[in-house]
Amino acid sequence: MTASEKATKAYAIELEGRYAGTSRRNEFYIQEDIIYFDGNSLGLLSKRAEASVHAMMDSWKTHGIDGWMQGECPWFQLSEELGASMAPLIGAKPEEVIVTGSTTSNLHQLLATFFKPENGRTKILADELNFPTDIYAIQSQLQLHGLNPADHLIQVKSRDGQTLHTEDIVEAMTDDVAIVILSGVLYRSGQVLNMEKVTEAAHARGILVGYDLCHSIGAIPHALDAWNADFAFWCNYKHLNGGPGATGGIYMNEKHFGTQPGLAGWFGSAKDRQFDMSHTFTPAEGAGFLQMGTPHLLSSAPLIGALELMNEVGIEAIRERSLALTGYLQELIETELAEYGFTVTSPKNDEDRGGHVFAVHKEAARICKALKANGIIPDFRTPNGIRLAPVALYNTFEEVLETVTILKRIMDEEQYKQFENKREVVA
Repeated sequence: MTASEKATKAYAIELEGRYAGTSRRNEFYIQEDIIYFDGNSLGLLSKRAEASVHAMMDSWKTHGIDGWMQGECPWFQLSEELGASMAPLIGAKPEEVIVTGSTTSNLHQLLATFFKPENGRTKILADELNFPTDIYAIQSQLQLHGLNPADHLIQVKSRDGQTLHTEDIVEAMTDDVAIVILSGVLYRSGQVLNMEKVTEAAHARGILVGYDLCHSIGAIPHALDAWNADFAFWCNYKHLNGGPGATGGIYMNEKHFGTQPGLAGWFGSAKDRQFDMSHTFTPAEGAGFLQMGTPHLLSSAPLIGALELMNEVGIEAIRERSLALTGYLQELIETELAEYGFTVTSPKNDEDRGGHVFAVHKEAARICKALKANGIIPDFRTPNGIRLAPVALYNTFEEVLETVTILKRIMDEEQYKQFENKREVVA
């Protein structure tokens, strides 16, 4: 099939039919005349998530304080139950996952728990493409130990400014490294790291390894137990559609159960001992020992319905449709928009590409504003990146085609010149 034949509505409809079994578009609130391609920043609201929020409010209204142990979804064990629902998405045992905190607070907890600079191992290995909040947390934890981040934070260099090479990561695993912190999927290019090889290499050198799964959970399958990863952390408002500020998650490999939390709090107590009110901390047996304060129930409630929907469809089916969507988008950009100066920096190989496509253009900020003016919601990344995330559960192949068609019109008519080439306050 020729490139021009693929850039037709008939072909987009054919693809939609081929992967229609995975779509749950009717389960989500889709704004009329809007193409929402920003689900890798904030997923859309599903009707099930909305219903679970209403149910939580009703439980509060009906039971008051007794909601902790009464009602259809008692609150006391909710964090553990949501963790168990999330476990299949990352290849973990139910007791190894807990829903708690946020990306940043969870990383602080994990570093406080595991980073113990001693025996010459005083450095933390990350990379120069990592999301800033992870770097800030690492720098902060180093400073708390009296270590200068300039000397004790190693950041793997990217050869092209967009992707990382496994061999470069491994080469940076020197004898003075204590912990490796990397992203499962890079937030800009969408590259999927080879977590299995990285973990194997780290452990062979006596180094612990943890992953930021913010851009990978709900988009790609994981096998954290099989890979023997030490820990992971993530947010739940992107591909898991848990809503703005949704409670985050932590994975803790069972081999580390019994470790004392670096930051202890009463909700990390063993459930049967929590209300003893003892000043002696008795940690929970599973990953729940990493909890600190009272769970954010209203921020966790949407996950009840969202995870029900995710697990009903299955991460393997979601991944198959997602790859087809991003592959189609990437191909259209390369064949239809190259003449306008667009380049795609996301990996071409399916196994290396996450749930979004990263297009680069020198006028990216202006183009993103023009896209919004045309009813398409993208995501701008400084200095010249456009992230487009056709989400498997609610976006369509026809939307992919329409987005590229509108981009061509924006460039032909120079619509982008109406806007300043700089980001908004929230990009």
